[in-house]
Amino acid sequence: MPDRSRFYVTTPIYYVNDRPHLGHVYTTMVADVVARYHRLIGDETFFLTGVDEHAAKVSEKAAEMGMTPQAWADQNAAAFREVFERLEITNNDFVRTSSEHHKAAVSRYVQALLDSGDVYQGDYVGWYDAGQEEYVPDNKALQNDYKSEVNGKPLIRKSEKNYFFKLESYREPLLAFYAQRDAEGVPFVQPDARRNEIVNRIKEMDDVPISRSGSGGWGIPVPGEEEQTIYVWIDALFNYLTFVDTDADSPMGDRRQFWQAGAVHFIAKDILWFHAAIWPALLLALQKCPGFEWVNLPRQVYSHSYWVSDSGQKMSKSLGNFLDPAAIDNYVETFGLDALRYFLSTRGPLGVSDSAFSPELFIEVYNSDLANTFGNSCSRVANMIGKYFDGQLPAPLPADDPAYLPLKQSDWAGEYMRHFDVLDLTRAGDAALQPVRDVDSFIEQTQPFRMAKDETQRPAVGTVLYQCTEALRIASVLLWPFVPDACEIFWQRIGCGAYADMLADNGSGHWEQLTTWGQLKSGTPIEKGAALFPRYDAERAG
Repeated sequence: MPDRSRFYVTTPIYYVNDRPHLGHVYTTMVADVVARYHRLIGDETFFLTGVDEHAAKVSEKAAEMGMTPQAWADQNAAAFREVFERLEITNNDFVRTSSEHHKAAVSRYVQALLDSGDVYQGDYVGWYDAGQEEYVPDNKALQNDYKSEVNGKPLIRKSEKNYFFKLESYREPLLAFYAQRDAEGVPFVQPDARRNEIVNRIKEMDDVPISRSGSGGWGIPVPGEEEQTIYVWIDALFNYLTFVDTDADSPMGDRRQFWQAGAVHFIAKDILWFHAAIWPALLLALQKCPGFEWVNLPRQVYSHSYWVSDSGQKMSKSLGNFLDPAAIDNYVETFGLDALRYFLSTRGPLGVSDSAFSPELFIEVYNSDLANTFGNSCSRVANMIGKYFDGQLPAPLPADDPAYLPLKQSDWAGEYMRHFDVLDLTRAGDAALQPVRDVDSFIEQTQPFRMAKDETQRPAVGTVLYQCTEALRIASVLLWPFVPDACEIFWQRIGCGAYADMLADNGSGHWEQLTTWGQLKSGTPIEKGAALFPRYDAERAG
């Protein structure tokens, strides 16, 4: 195994104006699956998520609830933490933009940009999307009939003094950066259609306001200007840097190594502009400032689409068709947390198209992939070992023995890695199930349950079942980022319980060992146990 590399993955930070819902859970679970994969292959991995607290809508909602903005943010930040913990999200830290660490770092960054001249004071007259808390250029406002392209509500005409960032002066550097990444074969924005959309918009971009007035003190003040608060989106974007801009003297430890490895940002498509244009431009400006030469640009921004209902509408709180924590808990209670993880990550809208969430599709995927394929194959093989070999893993015949029946193997691990490395979780999940399908085909081909009737064929039966168990072991390793709880139960049953501890420390460089054929020892007790994924019968369930 080569020296371990580093991997840094983030989610957007979520507004604390309400409880978490499916959209928050989806992005966070996708990032968690990817983080687990990188730990599995031995990368030192840092996974960051959290909440965005300084939005105007937070203070407005707090007033409506008769609470201070901080009390309202505290309450909802706790709700996000609780949900993510219950869903076994493995984030290494949790952002709160009201933390003193974050506020101090953002003030330091903005002061550096003020000193460099890339931030200046001016007058803003134009359109504002209150729901998105986004300043909207005139041409974009006109294009959308002066309505929000996200929620359809009328835009607001604003006129106020602000501080501006010289975004326009970074047009050519940004275009050069995009071209460089394309030439290196690692596009900055994925999927490709999103990249084209952003490049076209960069060609027309203007300077942008980075502050607002009238915040009532809720937010981070512009250094030396108490009447102006740093615009929530600028404050929020900096979180990706503030929580890893720490050295060995910090209580957080030295984290800059993760930033310099190149961040991968998972976001939804409605916030792509901030992440794919404003954010890299801010970083280009910051790295010119004294003391910030170490600041490089992220590795990639992955902009996924939306979950939609059967009718094709985006799932959202405002439309009343979203899955709230209670609905999510119901799926977990009925099918298990692994089932939710697997469905969201392999059937979700990572591409340019939205994905429909329906109970019928959920059940179909659960039964076909988890219950009938992985779960059933594990039970079937363990049952035959229990019946024919007293629950002890049999020894295989030598490969050159005439009675040796080989299980067909392809490059299971390699195919899996190729899909994961381009963040194609649908195909990665399918590749993880390929050894299981090969086991099922092998059993149908060799029919060990028939061979076992002839005592002279028991060594050949043992050879078949050893290979099946070994293939399922490798499949469980590949499936672990998707369905970790079930895989860890299976490892206990086949004498591989130590795998969970091996993976707890960023994989510890065990990838090649875990995926190399022949790791199981003959004579190991094999436990059948309860079904990992009991088949769900919708009619019987009522």
